[in-house]
Amino acid sequence: MDGYLGIIVIVAIVALLGVGGLWLLFRPKAKDLPPAPPAPPAPEAPAVEEPAKKGLGEEDGGTTTTLPPPAVEELIKAPEIEVPPPSAGRMVRLRSRLARSQNVLGRGLLELLSRDRLDDEVWDEIEETLITADVGVATTRAMVEELRTKVKVLGTRTPEEVRKLLREELLAQVGPDLDRTLHTQPHGERPAVVLVVGVNGTGKTTTTGKLARVLVGDGRKVVLGAADTFRAAATDQLQTWGDRVGAGVVRGPEGGDPASVAFDAVAKGIEEKADTVIIDTAGRLHTKTGLMDELGKVKRVIEKKAAVDEVLLVLDATTGQNGMRQAQVFAEVVNVTGIALTKLDGTAKGGIVISVQRELGVPVKLVGLGEGPDDLAPFDPEVFVDALLGD
Repeated sequence: MDGYLGIIVIVAIVALLGVGGLWLLFRPKAKDLPPAPPAPPAPEAPAVEEPAKKGLGEEDGGTTTTLPPPAVEELIKAPEIEVPPPSAGRMVRLRSRLARSQNVLGRGLLELLSRDRLDDEVWDEIEETLITADVGVATTRAMVEELRTKVKVLGTRTPEEVRKLLREELLAQVGPDLDRTLHTQPHGERPAVVLVVGVNGTGKTTTTGKLARVLVGDGRKVVLGAADTFRAAATDQLQTWGDRVGAGVVRGPEGGDPASVAFDAVAKGIEEKADTVIIDTAGRLHTKTGLMDELGKVKRVIEKKAAVDEVLLVLDATTGQNGMRQAQVFAEVVNVTGIALTKLDGTAKGGIVISVQRELGVPVKLVGLGEGPDDLAPFDPEVFVDALLGD
């Protein structure tokens, strides 16, 4: 029995070995495997420090030096600070622009007064010329009456006499004796404060920036307050003007409280020992009572920190008599101390200088005579009248 069992075991083992051999011989081939990923690159050998070059007075040796990394160019560069020209002589330099726009007034009057016979018709033309130039009706009549009297006294008139006569009369009307001092000098440790006001579209923010350039050109340290919080563009524009001349700019959130921004600007001016703080306010329509009241609030809040030395009303010369009512309302709200008359080179209505001063009792202190950054000038009556009459 044991013999049979042994034979069966042996036969089973042989059978298993045979089946295994057949499976190995006829097994299905394995599918192609994906290519192996490339081997990672070998790490670079560390840079070997070069021997330091021998300099003057150095001995040879094995000393090495580590070269500094190359400088990285700044992606954002700070704006280059400009040095504006001083205010002295600006209006003289810009006189030619004024003369080109005022030929209708000056040359027209000279031609009329030089006629051999000055009858009522000619005097009517003279009067019309003055009114068209926005001198104002009352002022025009006073000027014509004065000119008629002087012409009768002169009798015969040479061109030189006519020019001198007209120059004297225009200069008297412009007011050479008015105090046109721009009060921008600090008071001890407190800066002078200039409040710039006006309606929309007169060039108020631009005038603020140009005034900063005038003062920086005269050696003053200036801080700007962007209190026109209703227009983000106005704040950005003022920031650009400040960056160009190195003047600090205080700004608030869009739609924020203008009085708060003005207060902070004055505080910064005191802290930084600035000479002048210029506050740009929002352009307001004189018919909007609430906005005009807010302007009064801005002035009152500033006065808790420092006195307001100047309130400049910016007027567009091209609007002529239409700007007079605006000027009167602003004068009532914030006690205007001076006029900045913009775009005077773009209008033949130079008589607005005479009428606005007569109506408000406030002198024109600044005039804008172009689009350039340095085209704002302190007003000079004699240069103005000479430009009206030409050479």
